[in-house]
Amino acid sequence: MIKKLIALGLFSISAMSFAQKFSVTPSVGYAWRVAKTASGLSREEKEYVKGLKSGMNFDVSAHYEIKKGMAFGLKYSNYSASSDGYILGYIDGMPVSVPVTTKDNITFFGVSGRLSNDNQPTKHKIFADVALGVMSYTSKTANVKAKGSTLGAELDLGYQYQVTKNFLIGPKIGLSGGTLSKMKYNGVTYKFGEDEKESLHRVSLSAAASFRF
Repeated sequence: MIKKLIALGLFSISAMSFAQKFSVTPSVGYAWRVAKTASGLSREEKEYVKGLKSGMNFDVSAHYEIKKGMAFGLKYSNYSASSDGYILGYIDGMPVSVPVTTKDNITFFGVSGRLSNDNQPTKHKIFADVALGVMSYTSKTANVKAKGSTLGAELDLGYQYQVTKNFLIGPKIGLSGGTLSKMKYNGVTYKFGEDEKESLHRVSLSAAASFRF
């Protein structure tokens, strides 16, 4: 009986130590796409495009600490924006302003590496998170749906205050990058020229909370 209790105790200590190496960090904030706006647009078209260049940004990462200050895991992020406006169209050869609504969505999923000073005896924590994976883009305007995927990368730099042993919170700035050389429009693939590629680069500012288990 004593041996069983000792074995159970050792197992519990081991499990607690193992579990405390896990962390989950969700964050929510705002992001701005940094690609240049095409030239030659009307004032209405510029305002319409401007509405798609900023939106809500959400991400969540899960890491396992392999040694003090270094962890590896997975990351998912989502950017969403929408805009109502007018674009130039033609009816019977005559130019007209056509009302449109567009919804854009950029998602990312990949492997992540994280460096931090979590092992230091301070409540003020800083971290850097680098992730590589697949970045996907979808855009829907009326009955036209466009989508494409490419290799993407994300970099996060943040500060967090350790409220409790298992909970931290603070601001984070993020950089995301990816470029599409082709997309599907209603199932038909179109390849872009060198000056037509779709840039998915963006900068984000978020509040990030970390939960340790």
